[in-house]
Amino acid sequence: MTAISVSLINMKGGVGKTTLAAQLAHTADTKRLRTLAIDLDPQANLSQALMGARGYVDHLNQKRPTIVNLFEQYLPPTISSPSPTKCTIDDVIIKGAGYRSNTMLDLIPSRLELSNTLKNPTGKERKLAKALASVVENYDLIIIDCAPTESILTDAAYHASRYALVPVKPEFLATIGLPLLANSVLEFKAENSDHALDICGIVFNHSSSYSDGPETAASVREVTEEASKNKWHVYDTHVRYSRSYAKAAREGTPIGSTSHVRTNVPRQFSSFTQEFFKSIGLE
Repeated sequence: MTAISVSLINMKGGVGKTTLAAQLAHTADTKRLRTLAIDLDPQANLSQALMGARGYVDHLNQKRPTIVNLFEQYLPPTISSPSPTKCTIDDVIIKGAGYRSNTMLDLIPSRLELSNTLKNPTGKERKLAKALASVVENYDLIIIDCAPTESILTDAAYHASRYALVPVKPEFLATIGLPLLANSVLEFKAENSDHALDICGIVFNHSSSYSDGPETAASVREVTEEASKNKWHVYDTHVRYSRSYAKAAREGTPIGSTSHVRTNVPRQFSSFTQEFFKSIGLE
């Protein structure tokens, strides 16, 4: 079976895309789905969440390849290899990035220099999709964590994806990125009529039971109305805020294996993942 590719995207920052991407990747790994996580954000937070801060710094210090090399399509000269060499996707993929001893989770890491791609974007929007075409048979699920701005990286994610998952934090101005996203997707589909790209759903992420009230209710209502205009699905389960998600990133574990996590947190996340996997055909 060819992999199903899903980008996590919202034109508004601070909605918990990376946390959700990391936890979905761990969950897929636990389900024994062959999973590839791709960090398409120059801030490289997903890379650090899966590799750990020290492992990520070691990766950079050793000048090992990242997604930057995939876009530029070459590896720079090194002491052991004094000439530039061609870069393939196999050079960039980190095998066994999950926490399990028999993990099926791989990673394509990012680094800050990915932002340089934005300065010279010509002809790069399809490079990720073309590179993935050679490995899609090796995976069941590809998860792409996107930066919260529209750029060549957004186009690259669209070209590489079948679905887009939209995390939304239910707060003031929660809908600010949704019209931008709607226009972005429509323009992409108009220019690429042969490409099937759909919003698999909107998930209310990082909401807090402590802040439930008129403002949160108003935000949920506004987002739901905006979703209805675009005929986007809204997942029933809200992924509520918990300090355990930050701890999970530090410990490099799925939320259910995080130390001292309250039982309701992984139970709630499991409820969302069941909805999510069903919506993309990976029940």
